[in-house]
Amino acid sequence: MASSALTLTEYVKRPGTGTVGKPIRIHANFFEITQLPNINVTHYDVTITPDVPPIVNRKVYEHFMTLHRISDLGGARPVFDGRKNIFSPKVFPFESKTFEFVLPEDEAPKGVTPRRPPRPFRLKIKKASEINLEELHRFLAGKAAMSNNILTAIMALDVLIRHKPAMLYANVGRSFFTPDGAQQLYGGVEVWNGFYQSARPSIGKYFRRMLINLDVAATAYYQSGPLTELVVKMVGARSVDDFRRPLNDRDRSKLEKSLKGLLIKVIHRGDVKRRFKITKLTPTPASSTLFAKENSKTDVASYFHETYGRRLLYPFLPCVVTGRDVFLPMEVCHVVEAQRHIKKLNEKQTADMIKFTCQPPHVRANKIKDGLKILNYQDNEYIKDFGMKIAKEMAMVNARILPPPTISYHPTSKMANFVPRDGAWNLKDKRVASGATLGSWGVVVFGTERDLPMTFTNGFIRELIVTCTATGMNIPNKQPPISYANPHGDIEAILKAAWLKAGNAVKSQPQLLLCILPTTGVPLYAEIKRVSDTVLGIPTQCVQMSHTRSPKIQYCANVCLKMNVKLGGVNSFLSGNQTPFLTQKPTILFGADVSHPAPGDMTRPSIASLVGSMDHKAARYAATVRVQTARTESIADLGGMVVELLKTFYQTCGQKPDRILFYRDGVSEGQFAEVLRSEVASVRAACTTLDARYKPTITFVVVQKRHHARFFPMGKEDSDRIGNCKPGTVVDTGIVHPFEFDFYLQSHAGLQGTSRPTHYHVLYDENRFTADALQEFTYKLCHLYARCTRTVSMVPPAYYAHLVAARARFHSRGERWSDTESSEAGGDESTYLAVKPDLLKVMYFM
Repeated sequence: MASSALTLTEYVKRPGTGTVGKPIRIHANFFEITQLPNINVTHYDVTITPDVPPIVNRKVYEHFMTLHRISDLGGARPVFDGRKNIFSPKVFPFESKTFEFVLPEDEAPKGVTPRRPPRPFRLKIKKASEINLEELHRFLAGKAAMSNNILTAIMALDVLIRHKPAMLYANVGRSFFTPDGAQQLYGGVEVWNGFYQSARPSIGKYFRRMLINLDVAATAYYQSGPLTELVVKMVGARSVDDFRRPLNDRDRSKLEKSLKGLLIKVIHRGDVKRRFKITKLTPTPASSTLFAKENSKTDVASYFHETYGRRLLYPFLPCVVTGRDVFLPMEVCHVVEAQRHIKKLNEKQTADMIKFTCQPPHVRANKIKDGLKILNYQDNEYIKDFGMKIAKEMAMVNARILPPPTISYHPTSKMANFVPRDGAWNLKDKRVASGATLGSWGVVVFGTERDLPMTFTNGFIRELIVTCTATGMNIPNKQPPISYANPHGDIEAILKAAWLKAGNAVKSQPQLLLCILPTTGVPLYAEIKRVSDTVLGIPTQCVQMSHTRSPKIQYCANVCLKMNVKLGGVNSFLSGNQTPFLTQKPTILFGADVSHPAPGDMTRPSIASLVGSMDHKAARYAATVRVQTARTESIADLGGMVVELLKTFYQTCGQKPDRILFYRDGVSEGQFAEVLRSEVASVRAACTTLDARYKPTITFVVVQKRHHARFFPMGKEDSDRIGNCKPGTVVDTGIVHPFEFDFYLQSHAGLQGTSRPTHYHVLYDENRFTADALQEFTYKLCHLYARCTRTVSMVPPAYYAHLVAARARFHSRGERWSDTESSEAGGDESTYLAVKPDLLKVMYFM
């Protein structure tokens, strides 16, 4: 990999930088560390007992510093990560020492159930190592490979820049948040704004350097204040009076699930502000919730009146249960502030969240500058003590705008070949490259004829057939049988009946069912896909009822694109001379992803998906999917999945691929080594399973969307109408890895907000790609996403793998889906049904 004796990286060394495209200058949200500490930093292990959350650890540490910084630490100002590590610019006058003290607290800290104050703590400090920052300087100069010492040095810089904000604000990972300017979401949740910061090594114009990546961040918190107000918002009621009619079991259970684990403080005992964690709700209101009191039974409402002289305003509300069966009326409870909402947001909350966080580039850039003022690195006493200085201006970076490819449709189209402008086009004067024939199909309207009269249904089908035909599909059967069905009925029986009706109408195997849905809700859609994918083995095309009443050509054309590929057709392609990597030798593109269950979900598994291209145009893909142990990142049965798709490729193309390009989504930097080690070996083993002499060349590229790099064009001529960089903007200098092969590519035209480029990092490369070859090839592929006429933000194989994994979530039996896209009855691995084999060979997941 490295040409010299020094192996700088276990991955792929950068083969040079790209030159293709129009050179431009952009700002990126990185700030250069203009002066790195030139001292030895001492790393200490710290153990705090009893074991408490990081938020309390920081309070303990703060109190310890007040007591002992001058007397015991020689006046040093060390920084603390909130868990186990302290980094100091000065050596302490001891190797190991234990301190004991009491943390004074009249009120327990935010986010923790109180033990009765004050609490004694023991803090043990032990020297772990000396970090010679000279090694980091050597690494940045390309004279030393990454080592544990360098990783610890970068971690020390990370802890240094985060230490002060973490002491002052609510802290989540590498971000901190403040309630200033919080925005209300639906359901008693609010969005807090904050900032993300991370120290990263990079490559400058003339030398390598360290940068601080600074970005805006937002996360959801529970609304603090009276619990009754939160509960009203959670159930979508108008006021507390709506609860005079008791909640039904389903709503009570839903509310209980939402409140479980929430911290509250009581307000009925004067200065005694005890805090409690909600465990459940009582099934009865406070006026009839009984408990034993001195050999007799009394209800909660009467007890509060007798004991505290407090007549309850809302005795009809259930009580919250805390600790050892303590019953508390809701009206004496206040929600403790700064409690993060970790559960998945529902559809309405997500829409609100996007609305609040979606900012055009110039607004985001200004907010990042505001963050810089809040952080005030220049006057940060900790950063000063370490002798570090940080630039006040965003980094200026060289970028290039890659030229778009020529896209080809059917030769009989008026515009058979054309070059798209600004990352978007339409189907006007174009026919799909290979139109499928739809002879046997049926329509199911989930609703009554009052919801959608037969005339409207027929009108929509007519318009859809006209558009599909104009776009190059062949639909000889222009009168498919139509059924009306109850959206809350037995969906499996309904679809089986529609399948039989469709088959009997033309005496041939049905190819597709068109389903007209009354809403965008998840439950019906999920059940339709489970039945069609795993029981019937037939593609379904779902459309919204609201779009069928006065069908628009553009909508019908988009539906046509999806139907065509589900039936084995091809929408568009790039001519062979534009993609020599695909056409010179038989080549397969793989896309892989692992989808994990939502936070807090302890029952569902993770789902691994793999797609593979099935022709030399990379226009058609086959898929395979596996269920595996929850939250494991490496794909457990990758070998078996690769074998499956290589066999399908051979059956389709009549030859084995000589080259493999593997795009892997969803891997963070910390997992690179493990994923590379296990997954490249699995692909290699799969090939030798088929034939001991079969050794195709493999390139393995990680695709990352979850990062905080953002680009801001400097010239108006280099930006789009919103102010984002133009599609095809690529960056492989300035903010990338010092010597590994990675680049950022913003391939799409953003519709709203600030576009997020995709980061591609090459971990293994036997195909010896140059920077230009891989960047151009990847950008060209982004024009071939089959279900829209736009360039997409992520290379299609990875995008398709993501769709396959998301679809497989719906394949579990016995799920009770809610509109939050999470279900109330978790399915373990055994409940997931396999997709029918014939369906896996077409793009059913579109």
